[in-house]
Amino acid sequence: MTEDDRELLSRMANGDESAMDEFYRLYEGRVFRFIRSKLNDSFDASDVLNEVMFEVWRSASRFEGRSSVSTWVLGIAHHKAIDRIRRRKPGESVELDPEIAEDESPNAAETLSAAQDAEQVRHCVDQLSEAHRSVVHLAFFEDLPYGQIADIVGCPEGTVKTRMFHAKKALMKCLAGLKEMGLS
Repeated sequence: MTEDDRELLSRMANGDESAMDEFYRLYEGRVFRFIRSKLNDSFDASDVLNEVMFEVWRSASRFEGRSSVSTWVLGIAHHKAIDRIRRRKPGESVELDPEIAEDESPNAAETLSAAQDAEQVRHCVDQLSEAHRSVVHLAFFEDLPYGQIADIVGCPEGTVKTRMFHAKKALMKCLAGLKEMGLS
């Protein structure tokens, strides 16, 4: 797949719009989910997705191959999402997008207990800082190794490991607190 991705970028660098269409179809869902996990807003995530894909189109000729194409694209998405967060007005908060809950909610065949557990985990993940949410999403939902996560978020691998350690600790504390409150 990476060789095909590199060829798509090469074709895009030469102005091949059909290559862009194919690239978009391949990456749209993955990039959208990543951005949405950072922004908690489907509308903003769609807007940022378009910015990312436009940047990929403009920058295709500058891809140097020092990382995988997916790492490069998710890195662009990370930076565009951070820019969007910075542009938000001070004190502006974003409510959890109902589409997120719907997309990730358990299906009808799963038990009520599993649904409650999933809701609690979502609640606790939403309480994490943006930096911690990013590494959790990339590690658990994108199944990326720490080295690639470090490339995407632009920090050393040791920092990714530290963020993951603190994110897991915060998640355990949050889930334990919910259990003590009788919400399990």
